[in-house]
Amino acid sequence: MWPFGTSLGDLERAVMDVLWDADGRLSVRDVHARLGEDRDLAYTTVMTVLDRLSKKKVVTRTRDGRAWQYAPAASREEMTAATMRGSLEALDADDRKAAMLHFLGEASPSEIADLRAALAEVTERDAG
Repeated sequence: MWPFGTSLGDLERAVMDVLWDADGRLSVRDVHARLGEDRDLAYTTVMTVLDRLSKKKVVTRTRDGRAWQYAPAASREEMTAATMRGSLEALDADDRKAAMLHFLGEASPSEIADLRAALAEVTERDAG
């Protein structure tokens, strides 16, 4: 199970978006510079958030000289799927079914089409 028992805060999500959009690993300075385009944040705040994300195992970090380089531990899609799976697994079977029916009841025709296509792909993959 992916380690996403808790949801990400606004700043954690913004940091993750920067990392997901990057081509490779980024230093604290890199993340701070990219976030600085839209937010007024202290360098130490970004450093603390990246350290916290590393401890949560949401990002990986490797030493590069004196600096740490950070990268997402999983893709945006993998993290989202794990979060959804974790939420559903916390429910008993009846509540899980009711939650999925409620979710699908509010889905747009486009979302329903996407879900049908995804289900067909999984079914085909499992049959193959």
